Amino acid sequence: MDLGTLIGIVLGFVLIIVSILLGGSLGSFFDVPSLMIVLGGTIAATLVAYPLPKVKEVIKLTQIAFKQRTNNPNDVIENIIELANKARKEGLLALEELSNDMDDEFLKKGIMLVVDGTDPELVRTLLETELAFLEERHKSGQGLFETMGSLCPAFGMVGTLIGLINMLQKLDDPSSIGPSMAVALITTFYGSLFANLMFIPIANKLKLKSREETLEKEIVVEGLLSIQAGENPRIIEEKLKAFLPPSMRREAQEGEA
Repeated sequence: MDLGTLIGIVLGFVLIIVSILLGGSLGSFFDVPSLMIVLGGTIAATLVAYPLPKVKEVIKLTQIAFKQRTNNPNDVIENIIELANKARKEGLLALEELSNDMDDEFLKKGIMLVVDGTDPELVRTLLETELAFLEERHKSGQGLFETMGSLCPAFGMVGTLIGLINMLQKLDDPSSIGPSMAVALITTFYGSLFANLMFIPIANKLKLKSREETLEKEIVVEGLLSIQAGENPRIIEEKLKAFLPPSMRREAQEGEA
């Protein structure tokens, strides 16, 4: 579980609710028609913008945003060095046995290409093509949430306009103007709240996780090509560490120490 995502959303709602309670009543900020306009309109417009199978992936993508990644680049480098040592001692064919116990399909595919004696340039092309399509799929999911984040405030404004029209129709009753105006503004409140506390932050979290996964796969590509070229495991390790930011390099050094 990625506690940062959960804590951020829960803390945001809690602070807003407490702020409302300090200055008024929570019930006055709950309006079912406004929720229907904002959330219903956002979902309907998203269905227009994206095919139905893609919209169905919203739940799956949301789960990804809340999940903590089990791997990190240092673990990937350790796996590559283990493969390099195995290949140096027993040859490239020995890597096939190790790949059978691996869960990473991308790494397993790369190992099989290397073991089969595929030309290094072709190995790079095949793996980078798969990586490019992976990034494209990730961008599609991020774009879905970005679209929802942009639609929410728009439908909040639609709800406000509906409320204002209803209010103007009752101008002969001054006592109804205040409550009608409040209801009209609630939809704008809902639109801004859901967009800026949920949809847009989740899109940004998916971007971050996508960059992390892409970095790991780039390390795999470079590591496997270095193994295929017969480079020294120590040289491979130093080459792969160049992909890491300084903080991760220090973490790796501390782990070795």
